[in-house]
Amino acid sequence: MPQTPENPEPTRAEPTFTARAALRHPAELARRALGIDGRSPRPSVAAALHGDEPETAGLNEQETAQLRGIRRFGATGAVLMAVGALGAGAQPVLQNPVQGLRVIGLPARIPSVALTLTMTGTVMIVLAWLLLGRFAIGSLQSGAVRRLNRSQLDRTLLLWIIPLSVAPPMFSKDVYSYLAQSEIAARGLDPYAIGPAGALGVDHVLTRTVPTIWRDTPAPYGPLFLWMGRGISWLTGENIVAGIFLHRLLALAGVAMIVWALPRLARRCGVAEVSALWLGAANPLLLFHLVAGIHNEALMLGLMLAGIELALRAIERSEPIRGQSLLLLLSGAALIALSSTIKIPSLLALGFVGMALARRWGGTPKAVLMAAALLGGVALVVTLVISTSSGLGIGWVHTLGTANAVRSWMSIPTLLGLGTGLAGVLLGLGDHTTAVLSLTRPIAAVAAAFITLRMLVATLVDRIHAVGALGLSLGAVVLLFPVVQPWYLLWAVLPLAAWATAPAFRVPAIVFSSIVSVILMPNGGEYQPFVIVQAAIATIFTAGTLIVITRNRLPWRVDSEQHPTVPDPQDPPRDDVDAESRGTGRVTPGQGLR
Repeated sequence: MPQTPENPEPTRAEPTFTARAALRHPAELARRALGIDGRSPRPSVAAALHGDEPETAGLNEQETAQLRGIRRFGATGAVLMAVGALGAGAQPVLQNPVQGLRVIGLPARIPSVALTLTMTGTVMIVLAWLLLGRFAIGSLQSGAVRRLNRSQLDRTLLLWIIPLSVAPPMFSKDVYSYLAQSEIAARGLDPYAIGPAGALGVDHVLTRTVPTIWRDTPAPYGPLFLWMGRGISWLTGENIVAGIFLHRLLALAGVAMIVWALPRLARRCGVAEVSALWLGAANPLLLFHLVAGIHNEALMLGLMLAGIELALRAIERSEPIRGQSLLLLLSGAALIALSSTIKIPSLLALGFVGMALARRWGGTPKAVLMAAALLGGVALVVTLVISTSSGLGIGWVHTLGTANAVRSWMSIPTLLGLGTGLAGVLLGLGDHTTAVLSLTRPIAAVAAAFITLRMLVATLVDRIHAVGALGLSLGAVVLLFPVVQPWYLLWAVLPLAAWATAPAFRVPAIVFSSIVSVILMPNGGEYQPFVIVQAAIATIFTAGTLIVITRNRLPWRVDSEQHPTVPDPQDPPRDDVDAESRGTGRVTPGQGLR
């Protein structure tokens, strides 16, 4: 009787998917690498991170009372931050409006108290945000049975933003770089060729407050932002306080666009509006760094998200793209292009809108080329018009790597390089950090490009929604970027907040946002270690005391009754089709939900 071999040769009818076979077929290998062969036994990224959120009823009377307490708790923290920032914020070296004043200037004369107030307020807002999450997303495993409505969330967000809007800058001194670079442009000089020290002078009132590392570097920002900054300089001259106020108005305009676009994108993706707004717009990173820190990411992200919403509104309609739909598509593409003239990474959104458009047109290579030609033409026209009209030209494309001078521990390739260099020093092999960074950073760039390409293809073949694919790609770009600042995380968190609902995303996003929000110093620099220790101890004691005092008023403890398996029979029935008009917090499924 013949013996059956243990490893029989595969027949022709049984395709082999070994690495050797794949290498013999480069096209097959490329298809598998891009995830378009449909043979992977593992669940897709979309299936792992996204799921439609069910409709819910509004809060009951007890939960509404707790919500009011959470709102006041966070607002008190915002007020403490604003008061503490008078002494612990990123105050200007010259023209400090509170210096020498008896009452308002008191925090500046007792830095440990000012830092304690600011840190305590920071912790209170983070705690209030986490408590608010119980009424926005509910349990991370089972979701929310009752959810606060848009009106309640909007009032809460507004109450937390107002004190930070009138406070001195916090957590960063970048706004002073904005003022100096805008003044350079207002004088008719090229901010992309010369830094504040060379153009304005080392002793100039605007240069004095610019961090030393940026005094000799050209501007890394796009022409639209410096064009608006030049208008601010024309209005305010060398008045630092007035310039800060107008730049904050720009940031608040960006936040308003985020609040407008994010719930609409969430509804488009089958996600509850208040869930997306809570994780995105009410995120402490946004409150602390876009509102209090006055970063131009607010305007960039606001324009980008608004542009995506307008473009997808045209693409996901059933009627042909012409007339009003075509106008919406072009307007959305123009807004995305405008956002890229503030900071270039937002231009990536245009690629995913283009893939969604190409999928609408059949998903063929010809459709991809047509979508690329249309949207690329819009972006080219907008960029040329802004660059030419502003008189700043395209010199900004040569200064995009200015921020690479900073070595950020939040960047994966930079962290690997720093860790390897430190290990070499400890082992007596010398400091080879620069050499290692020259290897890790290009490798990380290639990895980010590959992830982005895979997400673009996945969008084209309808395996993932464009909003989710954009968020994942921006997440890869941020984490693999040579320099990562805390507020860069919002590039990915905001679009993902409108799409990703799984704990695999929400848990890390919540934890990381909370931790990063409380570890940065409010002056945008450093304090003496003993001052930080004193303030930290006082903050922990104060926060603990507040938790004890409010233990029966705020939902500090998880109560099983807050998450019943069936809706509360006392809740009135709500069967409106237009849930947004009633503010129930329900998800109204729309066309193209994924």
